Amino acid sequence: ALACAFLALIEPGDEVVLFAPLYDAYLPMVRRAGGVPKVVRLEPPHWRFDRAALEAAFSARTRLVVLNNPLNPTASVCPDEDLALLAEYCLRFDAVAICDEVWEQVVFDPARHRPLMAFPGMRGRTVKIGSAGKMFALTGWKVGLLLAAPALTALLAKAHQFLTFTTPPNLQAAVAWGLENSDDWFASMPLELARSRDHLADALRREGFAVLPSEGTYFLNVDLAASGVADDDMAFCLMAVKEAGVAAIPISAFYETDPVTSIMRLCFAKRDETLDEGARRLARARELPRQRTGP
Repeated sequence: ALACAFLALIEPGDEVVLFAPLYDAYLPMVRRAGGVPKVVRLEPPHWRFDRAALEAAFSARTRLVVLNNPLNPTASVCPDEDLALLAEYCLRFDAVAICDEVWEQVVFDPARHRPLMAFPGMRGRTVKIGSAGKMFALTGWKVGLLLAAPALTALLAKAHQFLTFTTPPNLQAAVAWGLENSDDWFASMPLELARSRDHLADALRREGFAVLPSEGTYFLNVDLAASGVADDDMAFCLMAVKEAGVAAIPISAFYETDPVTSIMRLCFAKRDETLDEGARRLARARELPRQRTGP
């Protein structure tokens, strides 16, 4: 769906506004379509943009803006005031919004996901992308959803016909059934994931780690600098997986330039005993440099 949107809507030289940290496929796909990325840098702990950032990124050449909400890897949900501001700039610069909303069902109280498409003036200039894999925790299915107004859909369909021959019809039928018959799942699934999020957060705090808010997705982020870790995120994550057996993701990997280097992403979609052991091993990893250098 992302490739379809970029190939259908970008002409060579068009500028595309994106927000970093970002999904690693965005930049190569935008460039392959001939677009020129204009990246807005977000920072912890709240990962928000403001008017000054949008003013610097948008121009008369802006064709698209790409918004991932909820945002992976930050586990943040874009508040209404930020969405309204982005809608204002889309209207002002006649830009189309590509909204990657694959995590929209994985949002935790009191946060609420609101699609950018729902804001005034955005219905006809928004492409909404969803994922059955994320909605139903069936990530191997790779069945996506794409919604747009008729004028945009006609362009998207022309690109789509050359990107894929077919999606397995049994999976499509299963997703269609799920969308109509899964109210209980959509109510209970975020509650269970929120419980796992809180379990991991508590385990990490007991070990002395500083945990950032997680409003959605399967992820929880740790502020390494505030947790007594002197190494940057890449170095600590490499040490953690090699010497403590815990795989974590450095947030700096989601920036092309000028990265935030003090945040580590963890996945909490695990059994409680796995989360507890992971927190203990991360604590041991934090102590390894101190043990080697001594007092």
